[in-house]
Amino acid sequence: MTLQNKILSVAKDTILNEAKAVAHLESLLDDSFSNAVECIYNSKGRVIITGIGKSAIIATKIVATLNSTGTPAIFMHAADAIHGDLGTILEDDVVICISKSGNTPEIKVLVPLIKNFNNKLIAITGNKDSFLGQQADYVLNAFVEKEACPNNLAPTTSTTAQLVIGDALAVCLLDLRGFSSKDFAKYHPGGALGKKLYLRVSDITKANQKPEVSLTTDIKKVIVEISEKMLGVTAVTKDNKIVGIITDGDLRRMLAKTDNFEALTAQDIMSASPKTIDNDAMAVDAMDVLETNGISQLLAEENGTYSGVVHLHNLIREGII
Repeated sequence: MTLQNKILSVAKDTILNEAKAVAHLESLLDDSFSNAVECIYNSKGRVIITGIGKSAIIATKIVATLNSTGTPAIFMHAADAIHGDLGTILEDDVVICISKSGNTPEIKVLVPLIKNFNNKLIAITGNKDSFLGQQADYVLNAFVEKEACPNNLAPTTSTTAQLVIGDALAVCLLDLRGFSSKDFAKYHPGGALGKKLYLRVSDITKANQKPEVSLTTDIKKVIVEISEKMLGVTAVTKDNKIVGIITDGDLRRMLAKTDNFEALTAQDIMSASPKTIDNDAMAVDAMDVLETNGISQLLAEENGTYSGVVHLHNLIREGII
């Protein structure tokens, strides 16, 4: 076996091992999971998630997922908790403790302290019979038969299972809260993802110039309008309503067909009934129209009147594409 084949073989075995373990989690779900979700949903407090080692890293990711989907959450490292950070936990908070074995020294010290606060305790563990499993109010079974690590030591498959359980919790809570894409946008205002969720056509058209000519505008003025507004296009309007569109491509085709264009007007070379989009539509919808029709510019309307232009370059610049 070549080195390349060996590498690919190990990688595939790792993925298959973890995929099998994740699929098995479905059969481990029981009433304890649904009760835990209801407990968090009905809580007036936050979700405090704790763990140690690799489980602590998974805890921080679950915290981020919960926060971004409408469930306030805070990470508390198990080691720090027993050295002063227990003050993080408030009266109405629900605590999730993540531990593969459920028997680590830090967990054995921390769990009784949490119980003394009378907060509900949810365990994500691969050992339901562990100290953590026995003490928790709800146990979410993250058992895996073996790690992907050939020595069955490095947390690999087990941390993947913990992560998936956390995602399942977050998605269930998202569903119960009726968390919509608009809600999601509130928590993700930055970057391309946020812009896809909140950026509207109007945000683009108001930043662009507004090229516009009438049906009887002569070709020289049409060329000047397209050139000055720098969008490679102009709308042709009548009573502020769109009746046509002229692109720089239309101008090139006109020049290829005739040498005498001084007598021509906008209506002679325009394309009638162009593709349009409502000014209040999402920018991502404008992208879909451009891609579907293989065009670079799109005219926008507001209440039936011409409002501006969306260019493919605008969407690229905003990170929509």
